[in-house]
Amino acid sequence: MEKIALNGNVRVNLSKSSKTQLRNAARVPGVLYAKGVEPVTVDVAAGAINALVFTTKTHLINLVLDNQKEYDCVLKDYQFDPVTDKVIHFDLQGIVAGQKIEIDIPIQFVGSAVGVKEGGQLQEFMHKLTVLCLPNEIPEHVEINISNLKIGSSIHVADVKIENAEILHAEEAVIVGVVPPKVVKETEPGAEVAKEPEVIGKGKEKSEEE
Repeated sequence: MEKIALNGNVRVNLSKSSKTQLRNAARVPGVLYAKGVEPVTVDVAAGAINALVFTTKTHLINLVLDNQKEYDCVLKDYQFDPVTDKVIHFDLQGIVAGQKIEIDIPIQFVGSAVGVKEGGQLQEFMHKLTVLCLPNEIPEHVEINISNLKIGSSIHVADVKIENAEILHAEEAVIVGVVPPKVVKETEPGAEVAKEPEVIGKGKEKSEEE
């Protein structure tokens, strides 16, 4: 797996205004969590963290801080701004050689489902798989071939095997499937469409003849 260098600064000022200033400067605040180490608050360039978030692969990260300390880690979590969809915070998890780590692995679906060609609709229920494995055995992604999926069939967690990794989802969980096309119910010929009752306004009574 490819290791990417991520340069960052140790963040001392944790006020709300400082976070706003960071984001205005195209930097994103985050926290590094590592076993045996107090959480380290950091900030990195927005472009650098975006490259790790908007990808179909998992990467090992070598976090290099301005205090000359380095940490091997992986991207654990991130948050988006609900309006702009920009990354506004992230969490990194430190790793130790020889110790297993729990991590989300992106799923890549390959092939064209036969059921879709027959008119069905492909539904992707999961886009990542949470696995437990050693840091040096983390897969970049999980490839799932959907070519043989027919209408009404699906692929479950139990159908997927990842070398040197334990999948932590329930075996019966559905990853992807092809469902029948939606049927639009048409109005039967000759059927009358219910009309709203006509409302007749009550006018003024006719005055008595003069």
